[in-house]
Amino acid sequence: MNASAGRPIDREAPPEAAAASSLIALAEEPNGPSKVAVLGAGSWGTTFAKVLADAARDAGAERTVHLWGRNPESMERIRETGRNERYVPDIHLPNQIHFSSDLRDTLSGARLVVAAIPAQSLRAQLAAVAELIDPDAVVLSLAKGLESATGLRMTEVIAQALAEHTESSHDDWARRSCVLSGPNLAMEIAREEPTASVVAAPELTTAAWVARCCAAPYFRPYTNTDVTGTEIGGLVKNVIALCVGICDGRGYGDNSKASVMTRGLAETTRLALALGGDLTTLSGLSGMGDLVATCSSSLSRNHTAGKLLGSGLSIAQVQDAMTQTAEAIRSAPAVLALAQEHDVEMPITEAVVGVLRGDIPVDQLAPKLLGRDLKSEGNSA
Repeated sequence: MNASAGRPIDREAPPEAAAASSLIALAEEPNGPSKVAVLGAGSWGTTFAKVLADAARDAGAERTVHLWGRNPESMERIRETGRNERYVPDIHLPNQIHFSSDLRDTLSGARLVVAAIPAQSLRAQLAAVAELIDPDAVVLSLAKGLESATGLRMTEVIAQALAEHTESSHDDWARRSCVLSGPNLAMEIAREEPTASVVAAPELTTAAWVARCCAAPYFRPYTNTDVTGTEIGGLVKNVIALCVGICDGRGYGDNSKASVMTRGLAETTRLALALGGDLTTLSGLSGMGDLVATCSSSLSRNHTAGKLLGSGLSIAQVQDAMTQTAEAIRSAPAVLALAQEHDVEMPITEAVVGVLRGDIPVDQLAPKLLGRDLKSEGNSA
C-alpha cells in the first residue's frame, strides 16, 4: 500500500507544501516502500537490485524489486536462469527481483526509482518515462558523471528532466532527487564482500529512508545532505582513475600512482568546495573511499580504459574493447569546463583531457601531471 494514502497530499496546495507532505510520508515507511524500480540492468543496476532485495529480506519487509532492461530477450533469459551472465556471472539473483523490459510494468506504483543509467543517456531516458513515474517518488542516481552537453550533475539532470515532462516543479523534484556513491565496485558487492557507501539527499529524512531500503548485511549505507560534494567526489575520481590507469599502462610504479591519487583528491576537493560542497565529504566514502577503490582495482572501468590508453590503444579502440561505459572518457572535458568556469585549477584533469583530445601523447603525460609551480601542500595547494 502506498504509505502516502494515510497522509493525503492536497493537490491544490503549493508545490512546496506537496513536497513537504511527501517527504514527511517517508518517515511513516520504516522499512521502505513495497515496490522499487531499478532502471538499467548492467552490472551496477543488477547488483543494486540484489542489494535492495537482500535488504528487504533482512529487514523482514514485504518489498518487490523490479529491474528493467531494454533488451526483451536478455531480460527473459535472466528471468529464466536467475542470473545476469553478461554482467555479474555466477551470481544467483534473489526471487524478490522481477525482470522486465516493460517500462510501465516496472515503474507503476514504485515509490523509489533507481536510475542505473549512464550519465550521457540519463536525460533522454527520464524524458521517455517521466509520465510513468509516481509523482511522489524519490529518484536515486547511481551514475557518476557530468552531462557533457550541459555540465550538470546527475541529480540536477533528474530534477530538470522530470520537471520538463511532469506537472511537478523543478524544486519539488530536486528535493526528491538523491545520489548513492562510494567504493562501489559492482562485482565485489554482488559477491557480498562487505562495503560501505553514502546516500546524499537535500533532506536527511529522504537520505535515511533510501538508506533503510538498501541496508543489507554486506552493504552499509551512511547518509549526508551534501549532494554536491558527494557527486563531485564520485565523478572526478573517474578522471583520476583514468589517469592512474594510463600510468599503469605506461609501466609507472606505485610512487607515481600514489602521487596522482593524492593530488587528484586535492583538485577534486578544490572543485567541490568551489561549488559549495563540504570538505569532510571528500575525506569520506564518496571522496577518498571511492578514489582508492577505483584507482586500485582491475574491476574499475575507468582504470581499465586508462590502462588500455596507456598501452597505446586509441580511444576508439578502447571503446570497442570494453563492454561497459567508462564515464570519464565522456565526462572529463565537462569536468574541466566546470573547473574553468569557477576558476579552479585542476592540472591532472587538464592533462587527461589533453590526452583524450589528442593534444598530448600518452608518453608525454608524465611531465604534465606534476609540472606546476612549487608551493606548500596546504589547503590552497
